[in-house]
Amino acid sequence: MYFAGTLNINGARAGIIFITPTKDKLRYVLRIHFPASNNIAEYEACLHGLRIAIELGVKHLMVYGDSALVINQLNKDWSCSSEKMDAYCAEIRKLEGKFYGIEYHHVVRDQNQLADHLSKLGSSRAVILLGVFVQDLLAPSIKEDKEVEEVV
Repeated sequence: MYFAGTLNINGARAGIIFITPTKDKLRYVLRIHFPASNNIAEYEACLHGLRIAIELGVKHLMVYGDSALVINQLNKDWSCSSEKMDAYCAEIRKLEGKFYGIEYHHVVRDQNQLADHLSKLGSSRAVILLGVFVQDLLAPSIKEDKEVEEVV
């Protein structure tokens, strides 16, 4: 699975591509309709990719992304830099148990062109190609801890 997130003037988007052992490709575009940073778009792409892999019955998964932050946090080489990143990491950790094996690998952007193209396609007004699955995200996939104040 390759994933990429992007942020531009049109908003945040993400792309996910699965390449099967027989070289078949499944393509996904996520259109993010809430305020998000580039890192959040990357995490949303990875998280949704894992959920899709689980739905497809994948048991062994190689995950490739060009976000050094996301990959290094998931590999526990870097600590999470904020509560939001920590919440995304925790959500992904919950899903890891659904796989017999999962590995995260950082790749340079040139080796992630297909997912990167999908993320940019989702952020343009271009027609989405036949065979590309599109999902609109109206809210973040994580639950953030918020202090609730009681009115007395």
